Amino acid sequence: MIKLNLPTYSFKFKSKENKTLIFDKFRKKYVVLTPEEWVRQHFAYFLLEEKKYPFSLISVEKQLIINNLKKRSDILVFNSFGTPEIIVECKAPSVKISQETFDQIARYNLKLNANYLIVTNGLQHFYCQMDFENETYIFLKEIPDFIKKTL
Repeated sequence: MIKLNLPTYSFKFKSKENKTLIFDKFRKKYVVLTPEEWVRQHFAYFLLEEKKYPFSLISVEKQLIINNLKKRSDILVFNSFGTPEIIVECKAPSVKISQETFDQIARYNLKLNANYLIVTNGLQHFYCQMDFENETYIFLKEIPDFIKKTL
């Protein structure tokens, strides 16, 4: 797999029916290693290891219903109160990040109301903070580290 613009992490792999599988510790199972999955796994570990988001607050491939259609967010991070804090949309490294990608994550956020949106192809990362009052997002240099919120 291609070297990403993210730290290197140790993953478990296995082969099955001529396919390489990677162990997803968030879903607790082996999944087919696609270029997009490579990015998803790296970014989930990045949030866990570098940004210190607790394992228990990170969900991978979380299903949502939008306009009666089943969709899946690549990575969804909850805050200490159990409400969505960050949505991450992952693309394969060969996929150029476009307005369509931002439109996709914005549609998900109409349902989830997360404070931060991240779009990544593993090589480029776009971090946004929601400005709900003006119905837009503000681009950031990076996503903030986890801060436990209390009442």
